[in-house]
Amino acid sequence: MAGNGRKTSPSPTGQDANERAYAAMIDRAKALIPQLRERAARTEELRRLPPETERDLHDAGLFRIVQPKRVGGYELDYVALVDCADVIGQADASVAWNFANLASHHWMLGMFDKRAQDLVWNKDVNALIASSFIFPAGRARKVDGGYVLRGSWPFSSGVDSSEWNMLASVVSSDDEADGIEYRIFLLNKCDYKILDTWNATGLRGTGSNDVEVKDAFVAEAMTLAVSDLDGGPTPGSAVNPNPLYALPVFSLFPYVLSGVALGNAQACLDDYVDIARHRASTYNRAKIGDLQSTQIKIAEASAKIDAARLIMRSTCIGAMADARRGHVPDITEKTRSRRDGAYSVNLCTEAVSLLFSASGARGLFTSGVLQRQFRDAHAINSHIAFNFDAAGTNYGRVALGLPSENLTL
Repeated sequence: MAGNGRKTSPSPTGQDANERAYAAMIDRAKALIPQLRERAARTEELRRLPPETERDLHDAGLFRIVQPKRVGGYELDYVALVDCADVIGQADASVAWNFANLASHHWMLGMFDKRAQDLVWNKDVNALIASSFIFPAGRARKVDGGYVLRGSWPFSSGVDSSEWNMLASVVSSDDEADGIEYRIFLLNKCDYKILDTWNATGLRGTGSNDVEVKDAFVAEAMTLAVSDLDGGPTPGSAVNPNPLYALPVFSLFPYVLSGVALGNAQACLDDYVDIARHRASTYNRAKIGDLQSTQIKIAEASAKIDAARLIMRSTCIGAMADARRGHVPDITEKTRSRRDGAYSVNLCTEAVSLLFSASGARGLFTSGVLQRQFRDAHAINSHIAFNFDAAGTNYGRVALGLPSENLTL
């Protein structure tokens, strides 16, 4: 793995071609690090991906790592999302965030009805798809042939670069006895309005703007029920039989983005170690690297990052193994995945905060990368998927025999 001196092993697929494709994607991601680092300030200034960065990711094939092979994608194991985001995050967390988000939507589209897949990919296999999976933000009602959707969704990362958007909504019913249905709606950009709202402290370059929909008709085939994403065959399995497209989506949701926190923390550690090797204290000229406190903080931060990487990768590799043998995790296993996803990112945030504090006043300068890594770490951690209070509470409820409060699991 770039930054820590160890090589990341590919997901065990038993297929040489897949392993070579996996290694190639990691190498291509690593090759982008220098230019992405150089563009980081401009990315923040633009508040979205620069066109040349988006082009670099396309040219490297990185957006298509979990896209079905039948349309030319690489169909790599799920852990590739963590590993590639880890590498890109060592350059710029905003770029890694958009990469992971947009790449994961090719994976999710592979679970939709073939008609939805064909409508998108027959026109452009490289088409980018944004999302906002905030169900209460929308309201949909069933009509003949589909649904009518309206709402206003925040945090649609990469939306300005995208031709399509996956928007989550509650489906309303005249009969309360029908209960609540959660559904995902795939809309073309002509059916929604982008609101320029993204002025944020961290992840400034993700362009995570709001989108607004006013009574758009969405055909039935362009929607997907959350209940179809529990694990096991999906509507897309008829044309995409790889177990990758039978994973339980929302229990693994944190791992779409957790690699971003991992890469950001690894870069922070690597940069801190490099500075500590050469820097002398402003006040007494003592070498920073000779201080025991510096050595201990490096050890603690690296242990947190290494532990986070093990948690993230083992969860994703285990999920693929389960899917291959046809095992659908129960609610205890699903809440454990959500717990571990939040916990591992929290470890990364703690590591960055520890190093930022150890850097003293020099870490405050906007000319350095540490302040951006600190801001990005806390912006990542603010995502609901990484809120350990929420994930931990739900895990504890299920462990105690109480019903899960997460209705998407």
